[in-house]
Amino acid sequence: MQVKLHSHTPDPEAFMAYVARVSNPANQSNPDHARLLSYCIRRRHWSVFEHASMTVEILTTLDIATQILRHRSFCFQQLSRRYAGEEQSPVQWVMPQLRAPHPKDRQASLDTLPHDVVEHWQGKIQDHLQAAHDLYRQLLAAGVAKECARAVLPQATTTTLYMSGNCRSWIHYIALRSQPGTQAEHRSVALEVQGIFAQVFPVCAGALDALDWAT
Repeated sequence: MQVKLHSHTPDPEAFMAYVARVSNPANQSNPDHARLLSYCIRRRHWSVFEHASMTVEILTTLDIATQILRHRSFCFQQLSRRYAGEEQSPVQWVMPQLRAPHPKDRQASLDTLPHDVVEHWQGKIQDHLQAAHDLYRQLLAAGVAKECARAVLPQATTTTLYMSGNCRSWIHYIALRSQPGTQAEHRSVALEVQGIFAQVFPVCAGALDALDWAT
């Protein structure tokens, strides 16, 4: 799992403050934007935060990518194995973590499985993943189109996607997906995003930290 900053609006917080002061042209170029943005966050004036954006590159597994793609306020571009075969992007996969279901919370799991149980079933998974990868290669070698052969690849296969959104969308995403109710693997992505967000939007991140991201 990797998350990297790709790009963002130049001087994004200064620009959002400039836009926010549209009704006060005489003060629009005021360089002191920290108090204004913090005020807008406390008062939930979210439209201000729709005018600056950032794009991150995410390397994750297909199952987690499916969850991420549900956030429809973002724009996405994802590696397509209709076009990218082994030569363009080698197939890799991540061994799934094995946890026990939570007895009451359907959105949670617990790291309580005995070590020998985890070791046994991860050995089975290893064999399954390797067999699926071998079958994929055999299909391609037999002349099967990549768009058909990809169907045998497991959900643990890695994929790369670019995720672009405005500051408001990122605030909502982090506030939601950094919570314990999020699947652990997705939560780790969200926490990486939160660290990047704090670099690009430090004033906003500080104001949200003070509110414990209660948006």
